[in-house]
Amino acid sequence: MKDLFKDCSVSAIVAGMIATMISYAGPLVIIFHAAEAAGLPHAVLSSWVWAVSMGSALLGALLSLRYRVPVVIAWSIPGSALLVTALPQLGLGQAIGAYLVANLVLLVIGISGAFDRIIARLPGSIAAGMQAGILFSFGAEVFRALPAQPMLVLAMFATYVLMRARQPRYAVATVLLVGALVTLLSGQFRSDALVLELASPRLIAPQFSVAALFSLALPMVLVALTGQFMPGMAVLRNAGYSVPASPLISASAVGGALLAPFGCHGLNLAAVTASLCTGREAHEDPRRRYVAAVSGSVLYLLLGIAGATLMSLFAAFPAALIAALAGLALYGAISEALVRSLSEPGERDAGLFTFLVTASGVSYLGLSAPFWGLLFGLAAHVLPRLRRPLVQAALRRAR
Repeated sequence: MKDLFKDCSVSAIVAGMIATMISYAGPLVIIFHAAEAAGLPHAVLSSWVWAVSMGSALLGALLSLRYRVPVVIAWSIPGSALLVTALPQLGLGQAIGAYLVANLVLLVIGISGAFDRIIARLPGSIAAGMQAGILFSFGAEVFRALPAQPMLVLAMFATYVLMRARQPRYAVATVLLVGALVTLLSGQFRSDALVLELASPRLIAPQFSVAALFSLALPMVLVALTGQFMPGMAVLRNAGYSVPASPLISASAVGGALLAPFGCHGLNLAAVTASLCTGREAHEDPRRRYVAAVSGSVLYLLLGIAGATLMSLFAAFPAALIAALAGLALYGAISEALVRSLSEPGERDAGLFTFLVTASGVSYLGLSAPFWGLLFGLAAHVLPRLRRPLVQAALRRAR
C-alpha cells in the first residue's frame, strides 16, 4: 500500500475516474434496454447493476495491484447486446445458467494458456489497428455532438487542445471541469433528475437447458474472447505491458461465475476505457499508470452501491458532455494506435485493413467488428507471405 500512495498522481486518479464514468455512460444503457425487453422488475435490475459493478471493482483493483499494470475490468458489452434479444426468449433463470456455463468454458481457456499463445503471435500492427478502430467512433462522437451543444463542445475542444500543448497530463481533468462549468452556467444541469437510492443484491436460481447453451452461453464465450479480451490485450500490449492473458481470463471467469446468480452476465478486460488508463494522459511513467485502474475500481465500487443514484447523475448532465469527454479523453490513445498500426512498412496493409474493418462497426453472423477486423488484418498479413513459396514451387515444377 505504501507503493500505491507513493505512485498516486492527480492525472492517474482522474483518468481512472473518467474511464469508469464512460463505462457507465454508454454500456449500462444496453443493460437497461435488455432488462426492459425482458420485463425484469426493478429489484432484479438493481441487483444486476450491483453485481457487474462489484465484480469490475474488485477484480480490477486486485489484478492491477498484483501485476502493477492498469488492468481495467468491465462487464461484457457485446454480451449485453446479445441479451437484448436472448433474455426475453430464454427467461432470467436459463440466462443465469448460461452465464455459469460460459464462465466455466472461459476458465478452461484461461487455465490452458491457449489464448496467450495466440496473442504472442499476433503482429503489433494488427493489435494497434484493432485498438484504433474500436476507439474511432468515440473520437468521432465529439463532432457529432457539436450541432446539439456547440458552445459546450467547442469550449471542451479548445480547452483540450490548449492543455495538450501546455500540460498534457491534466488536459482531460481540465476538460471535465470546463464542461461541468459550462453546463452549470448555461442552466442545463437538471438537478430535478437526481435521486438517492442504494442497490440491493438479489440471489437468482439458475436453470440449465440445451437451448440456452447454444443460443447464449457459447455466443457469449465467443464475443467475450473476440470482442473484449482480444482488443483488451491489444491495448495492454500496445502500451508495453507484458502481463499474461491466462490469469486475467481465469480471474474474470471465476469472478463472473460467483456473481452470475446475482445477475452478472460476464466480466472481462475493457478495451475502450483501458486506453485512458494505459496512455500518457494517466502518467508519463508507465510503471505508475496502474493507479488509474485502481482509482477507477474505487469509483466502480461507490457507484455500484449507489444504484439508481448513478444513473440519475448521468441524466442530470447533457449527453453531449459525456460524448465529448469520452472522445477527447481518447484522442491520445487513437493517435498512438494509428501510428503503431502503420509504422512497420511490411505490416502496413494488415494494420490499415484491421483499422478500417473494425472502425466500420460491421456485425455479421453474430460476431462483432473487432473479430472481422482481426480476420481481415490477418488475411492481409498472411496471404502475401503465402504467395512467395507457391510461386517458387510453380517455377520449380515448370523447370
